[in-house]
Parts: sequence; structure tokens; C-alpha cells
Amino acid sequence: MKKIVLAVIAVITLIACNKESASDANVHITGDVKGLSQGKLYLQRIQDSTLVILDSIIINGDSKFESHIKLDSPEMLYLSLDRGQTNSIDNSLLFFAEPGDIKIETSLKAFFSEAKITGSKNQDLWMKFDSINKRFNEENLVLIEKRLKNEIKPNPTTADSIEQAYQKLLKRKYRYTAHFAVTHADKEIAPYLALSEIADINTTYLDTIQKSLTPEVAKSKYGKMLNQHIKERKTLEVQK
Repeated sequence: MKKIVLAVIAVITLIACNKESASDANVHITGDVKGLSQGKLYLQRIQDSTLVILDSIIINGDSKFESHIKLDSPEMLYLSLDRGQTNSIDNSLLFFAEPGDIKIETSLKAFFSEAKITGSKNQDLWMKFDSINKRFNEENLVLIEKRLKNEIKPNPTTADSIEQAYQKLLKRKYRYTAHFAVTHADKEIAPYLALSEIADINTTYLDTIQKSLTPEVAKSKYGKMLNQHIKERKTLEVQK
């Protein structure tokens, strides 16, 4: 009888804890992975260069899912799919989460490519940026292919031409990214792009982005990280 009472108390305590954690959450994520009848989803963040699980969701019969998490500020998260014994490289979806209601709709067949995410203004801006950034990446792939072909039959003139084209492409990408960040300095995507896409750009550009941030964004996770990154870059420059 004592064991039964203890078990009941344990269940009640667990339920109470879950309710408390749900009430503390400020991000409500709902979604649907069409075609998924069994598996597990993980919500993850990068912490100290390691993926850390924020929530795990078991899918058993119903492809719809729901999660409540707490974020101190908007942040890039991963929604990862554990397909069980099925092997696939299409198992991870990067999205910009922020406080509020976020909806993720995708499919088992094309988990990443068919994903539609709504409810996050930072995510909308990320998609806008990514559509242009993909063009830079495609141009870079063409240059990589040319560089590899030139390595088979080396030609110094061709090598110089490829390098010049690459440097021009890099400048275009960096300028576009910096301009995009400054234009959207009232959103957390601004410091995120500075850190993830152009961290090695001239510190003058990073300073411009950092000074353009609104007070709220400057105090966010990525805002603080950008400030620290600039300090470290400047320290290294002084030491050289």
C-alpha cells in the first residue's frame, strides 16, 4: 500500500512539474510531419559547440506534434528527426525560433526542403536572406569546379582568374550580408548573420552592425556574442 501511495505521489509531482515548466515556456511550437507514423523528434540548440536537446517528442501514429520551450531571446534551433532504422541525410531542419506561436509543416519524404515555418519574424528574414545567399553559394560551387579542373591541368593564368573571381564574389557576399544586417538591426537575425556568415570581415563592418542594433537586440544572446567577438578580434589585431 505504501509503495502505491508513493507511486501516486510521484506521478502527481511529475505532472505538477510538467505543468510548471509548460507555464514558464514562452515558445509554443506546433507542427505536422506528413507521412511520419513512428519516430522521434528532437528540438536542439547549439551550446558550447555541441547540440543540446531542449525537448524530445515521440511520434506514434499521429504525425502532428507540439512542444513548449523557454528562450531568453530569439535563437536558431534544430528540429531533428530520428527515423529509426531508415537512413537519410535529410534529418535536420534549422529554424529561427522566437517567443510566441510557431508552426512547422513538412513531410517525411522531404523533411528539410518541404518545410514551411510561420510565426517567426526572424525566420521570415532568414528565408529572405537565404534565398539570395544560395546564389552566392551556387556561384562559389562553379568556381570550385573550375579550380578542381585547373588542378588536373595547371594553368597559372586560369588560377589567377579563378582567384580574382572568388575574391569579387566574397566581397559581394560580405557587403550584401552586412547591409542586410544593418537594415534589419531591430531583429536578432542581424547579430546572428554577423557571427555565422561574416565573422572574419573587417571589424569596421562589425562595429557598424553592432552600433546599429536596437538596445533589445544588443542585449539578446547573439547581440552579446557579437559584442564579445568584436572585442576578441580587436585584441588579436592589437597583438599583431
